[in-house]
Amino acid sequence: MTKLQHFGWFLARGFGPHGWGHPYLDWNYRWTSPDLYQESARALEQAGFDLVIIEDAPSLGSADTIDLRVRHAFGGPKLDPLLLAPYLFAATQHLGIAPTVNPAAYLPYTAARQFATLQHLSGHRLGLNVVTDTGSARHFGTAAQLGHDAAYDRAEEWLAGIRDLWRSWDDGALLEDTATGRYADGTRLRTVRHRGEHFGFDGPLNAVPFTDGEPSIVSPGGSGRGLAFAGANSDVQLALAPLDEASITAYRGRIHDAARAAGRSPDDVKVLFAIQPVIVSSPEEADRLVAASAHPDDAALALIAQRQSSDLETDLTALDLDKPLDVGIFGDHVSQGSIRRLIGAHDASAPLRQVLTAHARLGRLSDGSGFVGTAVELADRIEELGTWGNDGVLLWGDLHPVTVHRMLDELVPILRRRGILRSEYTGGGLGSNLAAF
Repeated sequence: MTKLQHFGWFLARGFGPHGWGHPYLDWNYRWTSPDLYQESARALEQAGFDLVIIEDAPSLGSADTIDLRVRHAFGGPKLDPLLLAPYLFAATQHLGIAPTVNPAAYLPYTAARQFATLQHLSGHRLGLNVVTDTGSARHFGTAAQLGHDAAYDRAEEWLAGIRDLWRSWDDGALLEDTATGRYADGTRLRTVRHRGEHFGFDGPLNAVPFTDGEPSIVSPGGSGRGLAFAGANSDVQLALAPLDEASITAYRGRIHDAARAAGRSPDDVKVLFAIQPVIVSSPEEADRLVAASAHPDDAALALIAQRQSSDLETDLTALDLDKPLDVGIFGDHVSQGSIRRLIGAHDASAPLRQVLTAHARLGRLSDGSGFVGTAVELADRIEELGTWGNDGVLLWGDLHPVTVHRMLDELVPILRRRGILRSEYTGGGLGSNLAAF
């Protein structure tokens, strides 16, 4: 049965050089100017999307990989997405904006106050994509780098502390009584005194309570600890999994079990699976692209190695393509999920050439082997996901007008006619739109 689904846009490049390496660079947008992103955000709101999630990596990585990250602008430079958010809010009325934030970079009291300010200024449309990137830790202090699970523990303490501060104004604290001239009742402000393993701070927060809910929390991550964090804390889970019924059902089941274990309802977490489609004009064109990708040359494999090296902060370009990939080369800061996505279904004996070739190969939407196809075929796939109970999808790409329109111009009318994509917003902010269905 067809049902409404939630739609988001995952800006995977982050607030970086949009258009670089693509022909549409010659549209002459400046990536350091808000105009580029504002135009795209207005288009996404017109399309009925719930939110934009903006990736970020505050670090350029280790000395060994900096050149890999900046040479083709795969991993940097990047500006701060939190500071881009107000410009996107100013250009829209309903679209949620979820910049990536790292608990290592923001002290809880400062974070609570800044995020509260944006929540009020945006009409309660702020989301926060909470990541636990440990590779950036050296930029924010001299403390020893945390391991994978410990970084999640810190994020959980950080978020709990921020929520304590947001809730330090009890019901009835804000009066705004013009008859008596009394603005607030200080006796209803709770003193927050936090002394935890990672943070220590006092409240109450110097910001008024929210009228339409707290900022919506987004989280990525597919590890057991990451899924537990999402189940306990998140409103949206950025999900990466094969889009077959068994995988979708299993992933959603793990999130729902984690939510129940934390005393929440499974409906509290919207699971949105990331899709990076290649929309073409005809099935024949899709078949041609897929066939052409089956046998990549060494230059194509080198480009994939450069991209993967940027994401994994590990130089794959210096390795022999015809020798097995030793996973021991990855540091503790590299997530197990990222390593699994690189290796895929291959075993330890597979040569690097074979691993990278699998990433080069494209597949067809029509047979479920990939994401190349027509707008109708993509709509068919999204509709099928809905029959499996899916909450929605995140389309993955640059926040560039050319990218947005190329992907959505034909797709949006089809989804609307089928009753899959909203035609209007509920009002009341991002949380309200997420809870609408």
